[in-house]
Amino acid sequence: MQAGPRPEGRASAAPKAGLPRAADRIRSSARDLFYHQGIRAVGVDAIVAEAGVTKPSLYRSFASKDDLAAAYLRDYELEFWRRFDAAAEAHPGDPRAQVLAYFAGLAERTGLPGYRGCGLTNACVEYPEPDHPARLVSVAHKRKVRARLAELARQMGARDPGALGDGLQLLLEGAYVSSQMFGADGPARHLADAAARLIDASLA
Repeated sequence: MQAGPRPEGRASAAPKAGLPRAADRIRSSARDLFYHQGIRAVGVDAIVAEAGVTKPSLYRSFASKDDLAAAYLRDYELEFWRRFDAAAEAHPGDPRAQVLAYFAGLAERTGLPGYRGCGLTNACVEYPEPDHPARLVSVAHKRKVRARLAELARQMGARDPGALGDGLQLLLEGAYVSSQMFGADGPARHLADAAARLIDASLA
């Protein structure tokens, strides 16, 4: 997905017009490598080679690989909320339609080539240590999603908003993982329909 390595040039030289800064190229390369290969599997050497920078450039922007991994996950979280909020904005005042729109879009993405689930979920699996920077970012995100889904369930009029929100989150996480096993023809293709049935069964 990324272009081949590009020479960084002398550190003292001004960046050429239109050329991304070294830190931006590092973040972009790390995002691609971490997502498709896993954070633990990717070394700093691979990142700098992909970004076309030097190790000193990387360590001027990020204190460590763990720090870069946390930055990648914060970027990934922004991508998630952009999609989630776009689905909400497309259906103002209709929380059921908002949820189902996001779920339908996710079901489509799970069938795309190179899809490897949720980077934040994958990071939680990779890093069981409770204080690891990658896990801290990931768990904090999942808690926000849980709270948002419970609030949307409350707006829908669910008998038990917490239970419906948790059920929807379980469907999300199941789609992230099962799509990596079964691909486009797997259970994730029924995600929006399963969510609609769960919602309708949970409403007062």
